[in-house]
Amino acid sequence: MRKLLLTALLIGAFAVHGPAQLLYRISGNGLQQPSYIIGTFHLANVGFVDKIPGVREAMTATRQVCGEVVWADMTNADTLKAVQSFMLLPDGKRLRDVLTAEQYQRVDGCLKSLLGAGLDNPQVAAQMGSMSPAALFAQLTVLQYMARHMGEFDPTSTFDQYFQAQATHNNELVRGLESVSFQAGILYRSMPMARQVEQLLCFVDHLTAMSDMTEAIAKAFYAQDLDAMKQAMDKKMGNACDATDEETETLVYNRNSRWLTLMPSMMQQMPTFFVVGAGHLPGSRGVLQGLRQLGYTVEGVK
Repeated sequence: MRKLLLTALLIGAFAVHGPAQLLYRISGNGLQQPSYIIGTFHLANVGFVDKIPGVREAMTATRQVCGEVVWADMTNADTLKAVQSFMLLPDGKRLRDVLTAEQYQRVDGCLKSLLGAGLDNPQVAAQMGSMSPAALFAQLTVLQYMARHMGEFDPTSTFDQYFQAQATHNNELVRGLESVSFQAGILYRSMPMARQVEQLLCFVDHLTAMSDMTEAIAKAFYAQDLDAMKQAMDKKMGNACDATDEETETLVYNRNSRWLTLMPSMMQQMPTFFVVGAGHLPGSRGVLQGLRQLGYTVEGVK
């Protein structure tokens, strides 16, 4: 079941329990000034920023913000074209070409449930009829959450984007740990088509369970309780909804390792405020433990 939010929160496995904490200070190992890292939930309300202890002070104490990607790059025409190529089915195909008639009807019914209109609607067909199953799966996850939280989530101004917007406003540098195109490739092209279809249909067939899972994760995030987030995401259904070890490796652990090769030089150059999905932080292969293994002192900010 934890596969649902791998494309949104990219959760990893937790190896140890810890206190309620989202913001951490990184110091030692030759750093002249500390850097910070915060775990995010990509569907969180931006206003929650002020509920996180020490976040304003950490932002003031740092001179650059580094996210998973640079959100401003999404306004670049070439980047948008590349992302679109990952999100759309190849060779001009449409969902009808990769789903059976029965599968297509199940997806259509889900869209009608969430949007009030299905793929027979010209606007819905134009926007979603050519999406890859993986991309549509991700979109449906967001739509389902928005339907249950009307007015709380603005996809044009997300929790993750907020920190980069503040840095830009303050004439600070904004950087990314990976390119938008690279991340889109991981999210929408790392699985074969058959597995994408399997995941999409799992969501369609378990709407209530998926919604309840997202709610549990959101509640835990707002409580700043990583242990509760772990419990919600580790819950398994014993079916296609569960992530395989290989998928978790691709979506979480390989990226953690890659980021850990980039972060030291950034922190050495100037104090940095890192903003990444909360699921990347904990566990024996998480970013926090990885930083400790590199010799840094990593402490929760109270």
